[in-house]
Amino acid sequence: MTYAIIEIGGTQLRVEPGRFYDVNQLNADLDSNYTVDKVLLIHHENEIHVGQPYVSGAVVEGTIMSNLRGKKVLVYKMKPKKKTRKKRGHRQELTRFMINSIKVNGTELASVNSETKTEEVAVNS
Repeated sequence: MTYAIIEIGGTQLRVEPGRFYDVNQLNADLDSNYTVDKVLLIHHENEIHVGQPYVSGAVVEGTIMSNLRGKKVLVYKMKPKKKTRKKRGHRQELTRFMINSIKVNGTELASVNSETKTEEVAVNS
């Protein structure tokens, strides 16, 4: 199993090819390819590549699936005996990001197609 830890949208995520993640809103068009070069760590076949702070030449490629909004968070402030109350809500703007492949120096370590091929071989055996 190959995975990477990337920095995207101000957060760090552990990502695998073939899965989608909700991150803070990215400035990109829908159904467009998006590459992330801020890769902190890559784990591939019991080998770990750790960056200082980023792994040089490592790229995670993905597709922007959709823009959506997160769950509503209510903030309620009240001061007792003062008749002051504030009720506010917030919904975070999110982008659904599908991971297609993990590459290092142009060599593809894992992708959606290679992951499904290895699973099919294991099932057929």
